[in-house]
Amino acid sequence: MNTLIRAARPWGQALSDVTIVAGEAGGKITGVEPHDAGRAVPDGVTVVEGRGRILLPSFSDVHVHLDSTRIGLPFREHTGGPGVWTMMMNDRQNWRNAEVPLQDRVNDTLGRMIARGTTRVRSYAQVDVDCRLERFDAVAAAKEKFAGQASVDIIAFPQAGLLLEEGTVELMEEALKAGANVMGGIDPCTLDRDPAKHLDIVFGLAEKYQVPIDIHLHEPGELGVFSTDLVLERTRALGMQGKVTMSHAYQLGSVNEATTRRLIDAFAELDVSLASVAPSASGQLPIPLLTEAGVRLGLGEDGQRDYWSPYGNTDMLDRTWQLAFTHGFRKDELIEHCLAIATIGGASILDPNATRLKDAAHRPGVEVGDPAELLLVDGETVASTVMDRGKDRTVIHAGKVVADQLELV
Repeated sequence: MNTLIRAARPWGQALSDVTIVAGEAGGKITGVEPHDAGRAVPDGVTVVEGRGRILLPSFSDVHVHLDSTRIGLPFREHTGGPGVWTMMMNDRQNWRNAEVPLQDRVNDTLGRMIARGTTRVRSYAQVDVDCRLERFDAVAAAKEKFAGQASVDIIAFPQAGLLLEEGTVELMEEALKAGANVMGGIDPCTLDRDPAKHLDIVFGLAEKYQVPIDIHLHEPGELGVFSTDLVLERTRALGMQGKVTMSHAYQLGSVNEATTRRLIDAFAELDVSLASVAPSASGQLPIPLLTEAGVRLGLGEDGQRDYWSPYGNTDMLDRTWQLAFTHGFRKDELIEHCLAIATIGGASILDPNATRLKDAAHRPGVEVGDPAELLLVDGETVASTVMDRGKDRTVIHAGKVVADQLELV
């Protein structure tokens, strides 16, 4: 099926007519030409009116907890305490008591994400002795339900650690056998307190099932650097270049300039990627330096109005604004770069062979040969679109319109 996007502005540039084709292997952009108001439309070609809107790659949310969401439910007072274990126990005590079943919550949240422009997703699915595979099953069912509207990767995620509760490792392996396609880890030092054993299990299962790795790292300063060095050591030894992502990792830039430079160089050498949720924390690795070094960097919404946090609204454009704001970016180029991170940057984490951002001015994803994963959104410029979080949106996945005006089609 061929589609013509008429009178759109790729990355806010000149009005263009963009041709895309849908296919079983995913849609592709087949033509980008200057807009011609008199252009004849061949029979059988579907027309999507750009109406002068900005054409962007669709969003890639590479750090979201679909299994913990409370989006769409009555606002709930936050009852969590400090620390990962305390927050996890608060979630454990409450997640089954929500007003609607888990499956409905997961489906609704993923649907809202797609309607707002996200067509590529990497979601965590908590696996532990309390929920076993129940939360994984809910995310897997949502992945299947929306298979025609978004692609979803699932991380088998040991939120409660791997070593603290007997039987967790076996359940993680069950999830991988059941279709989880990313192996998760978390705070090897502060949670499990045995970083070597924790990471040996993570890398061992990833190698056994031939899946990439995502490590949640909340650990501060030098301790976080220590855990990261252990991850880098195993990445090099096991030949897992391009298959490891560090998530959060928001204190790795807090030790000193030499350590920051060393870590960035190591991430670039071993092709270790970073996933941010745009926290307000100080001490983060600088985005411009990461980009200059060729480190893949993506963005995600984390938990959304769940038992961990009242923040999140399924809108990656809003989270892009937050990324720019928390880093103090004011120049248009850097604000636009945040949008490139939220779209193409995340896509390169999901597929290391995909287009990568070359520098802060690189704006790929809307050229001939690129995947037809696209978003039309209103705005004067790309930077103004981030500031205003435009609502006039049309979402395209695999060459087909899947949402319009914030509603699924």
